[in-house]
Amino acid sequence: MMINAAQRTSCLEWSMATRSAPGQSVSGDRHVVLPTGGGALVAVIDGLGHGEEAMAAAQVAAGELARAAEASVTELVRRCHEALRETRGVVMTLAAIDWREESLIAIGVGNVETVRLRSNPRIQPGRESVLLRGGVVGYQLPPLQPTRLALAPGDVVVFGTDGVREDFAEVINLDEPIALAAERVMSRCFRGHDDALVLACRYLGHHET
Repeated sequence: MMINAAQRTSCLEWSMATRSAPGQSVSGDRHVVLPTGGGALVAVIDGLGHGEEAMAAAQVAAGELARAAEASVTELVRRCHEALRETRGVVMTLAAIDWREESLIAIGVGNVETVRLRSNPRIQPGRESVLLRGGVVGYQLPPLQPTRLALAPGDVVVFGTDGVREDFAEVINLDEPIALAAERVMSRCFRGHDDALVLACRYLGHHET
């Protein structure tokens, strides 16, 4: 397992944990965290299959996101779709976090599960997920319907590829350091037969870096 130490942007603290599929030396799962003028663009990308070709497809998608991080999530998915036509394709969920609106706008194509957990137990619902639609970026896009979720400082947003069990939110402790949250999910929810990546983000509100 590889775990990143916690890192920060102006509005997020985040950490990532990843494992390659058994027998594979590289992973087709990739994460992106990019600061933007109003917050951050956050994405988790899963290249189809395993190995070098899956990794290459995920890298193409990550490059497109880096080139146009300020674009809308809908436009970013479409840009990735065009760039990935000669690859295996990917599934992905990406979220634009806006500290001015205290919200995220996200699109999920495929099965990268993404959950927002409220730090304040008085705010309900305490857990909400990004809507996922079937498809493959690079082959066939579904109708692109963004999900908008409110954020407050302390809220946690966690992404998990399909190498992680869908019920990963059950093991998250909102009070622990964000790197431990990513490690806990990977340790307890890794399926053991596919590449896996967990990206855990704590929304901080706006702070100068």
